[in-house]
Amino acid sequence: MPQANAPCLLDAKQMEVHLQRLCREISAVFGSDASIALLGIRTRGLYLAERLKAMLESNLQKEIPLGILDITLYRDDLSELAGSPIVRPTEIPFSLKDRSVILVDDVLFTGRTIRAALDALLDHGRPKRVWLAVLVDRGGRELPIQAEFVGIKMDVAMDSRVSVHMKDVDGEDAVLLESRS
Repeated sequence: MPQANAPCLLDAKQMEVHLQRLCREISAVFGSDASIALLGIRTRGLYLAERLKAMLESNLQKEIPLGILDITLYRDDLSELAGSPIVRPTEIPFSLKDRSVILVDDVLFTGRTIRAALDALLDHGRPKRVWLAVLVDRGGRELPIQAEFVGIKMDVAMDSRVSVHMKDVDGEDAVLLESRS
């Protein structure tokens, strides 16, 4: 649940600017590469991947395959979660063989989510190469993982949380700084 009066790090217009830049950077690297595919990490990574797909298809004038990755069962803190975790399906409607896969997530923090995503991905096949695109890199890594494509990089205190809101699920586009509680 969003916190009332949380400071806004990016509004809808600024988010769009950073997504457009991500798209341009990805287009520059993968312009002629027919093997590119996007995999959005549930939940907000999926919505970002859907937006990047539309932008990339417009820029590159080609279809970009999109899959959905659920990492719930691959989390290293699964046993610490209260209640029963909600596991939703992973949907990868294309072969990973010889693909250049771009994992898409909203926030890169400790790196544990991406480690879990890599484990989940490799259970479905062996891509040629895996890249990472995130909207926000907030620092605070616990694992040696970094993104090739970053919308915005900022240092955020460990007692704060970066919350990405997407119009598709939250009714607004914004990046907020919330306190951990």
